[in-house]
Amino acid sequence: MARSAAAVRESAGAHRVAPAMPAESEVLARALVRAGDMLGLTGEELATIVGLSPASISRIRHGRLVLDPASKPGELALMLLGAVRALDALVGARDELARAWLDAANADLGDVPRRMIRRVDGLARVARYLDAASGAR
Repeated sequence: MARSAAAVRESAGAHRVAPAMPAESEVLARALVRAGDMLGLTGEELATIVGLSPASISRIRHGRLVLDPASKPGELALMLLGAVRALDALVGARDELARAWLDAANADLGDVPRRMIRRVDGLARVARYLDAASGAR
């Protein structure tokens, strides 16, 4: 009775290799795209928030560009992701509520969060506010 090629390899000590884990830069790029989609952000808005061109965001969206977490755009993306994570905790993973919160005037912040996150200082304020509101540390 003939043995399969896989059985022969396994008996010879060969093991299947699990697929390689994606690099942090790939994970960050995909997470940024998902966060932008969750919040209903356009490519132009996402580009403004993280300090890249809309063309770069398009390349990230299509998997042709990754985002180094140690770069300035990477740091801004991580800050946005932290804010999104906290907002997600507050609204119970309901994208429509997250979008509504982002588009509504916020008396505590003194502005509309969607406008605020276009600037680094505004993104930082929104992230701190959401962290405090969600109890994140």
